[in-house]
Amino acid sequence: MGISTKSIATFLLGAAAGAAAFKYASMTDEEKRKFTQSIKTKAGKVREEAETGAEMAKDYFSELSREGAASLKEHWSDIEQYLRNLLGKKNSGSANASV
Repeated sequence: MGISTKSIATFLLGAAAGAAAFKYASMTDEEKRKFTQSIKTKAGKVREEAETGAEMAKDYFSELSREGAASLKEHWSDIEQYLRNLLGKKNSGSANASV
C-alpha cells in the first residue's frame, strides 16, 4: 500500500508545527513578545489586503456587468429577442420531451 501525497503533506505540516513550537518554547520572553507582535502585524496586513481585494473584485465585476451588457446591446442590438427565442425554444423543448 503506497503513501499518499496527503499523508506526506500532513506529516510535513506536523513536523513544521513541532519545530515551530520547540523554537517558540526556547525563546526568551522578550523574543516571544516581539514574535507575537510581528505575527499580529503581518496578519493585520493580510486582512487589509484581503478586504481591499474583495472590494476591488466587487467593483470590477459590477463594472464588467454594466459595460458587458451595454457592449452586447451596442454590437448585437437584438440580443434580448434572440435570448428570449433561445430560452423559449429550450423551455418548450424540455416540456415536450417530458410529455
